[in-house]
Amino acid sequence: MSKKNNDNKEMFDSISKEYDFINNLITFGAHNKWKKKIVSISKKTNPKKILDLATGTSDIAIELSSIKNCKIIGVDPSSKMLEVGQKKINNLNLNENILLEQGDAEKLKYNNEIFDVVTIGYGVRNFTNLKNSLKEIYRVLKKDGLLIILETSLPSNPLVRLIYNIHTKLYVRIVGKIFSNNPNAYGYLESSAKTFPYGEDFIKILREIKFKDIRSEIKLFGASTIYVAKK
Repeated sequence: MSKKNNDNKEMFDSISKEYDFINNLITFGAHNKWKKKIVSISKKTNPKKILDLATGTSDIAIELSSIKNCKIIGVDPSSKMLEVGQKKINNLNLNENILLEQGDAEKLKYNNEIFDVVTIGYGVRNFTNLKNSLKEIYRVLKKDGLLIILETSLPSNPLVRLIYNIHTKLYVRIVGKIFSNNPNAYGYLESSAKTFPYGEDFIKILREIKFKDIRSEIKLFGASTIYVAKK
């Protein structure tokens, strides 16, 4: 495991217990609605097997379990985040629908072309090597399979971007300091959101990996974006 991978794992381990609570505070609960959108897009393909990468505390995997006759595998490098997710799955009696495994997006252990859909919620920007991870995703997706990504982006409107910057620089960090065991983690999450390629820049990278029929949906005036791409 690279140093960056290990650092990210330790960071997410340290914030696992408060992660869901703070995520709701930061997004005012809006992320739950956007995750349901991932499910509605997935459901249209009648998938039988879905890989949820950077599954974290398994919110998306749990939402995906509503799809009939579909198995979900949730993968994350953080064992502590997976522990939180597993407790939720146990409480909801979803063990037959969802399997959680510790793993790295750069080195997926799965065979070629076995997943109908791969989903990622707010995890792509934490990949150590973005292109290598996307190539791995491409490899494990079936032909015409979908990659669905929910990720942060920056609003294009200057006034909205100003409000967004104030929100991330002040509100997010204050929330982190008050409620988190590791306030520095929320500084990292804020800065990584600003350096990650988004919009057309990210779509260009997806095309380089050979994904096709790429579309994007802007959420909250551009603060987040859903990308959908086909193999």
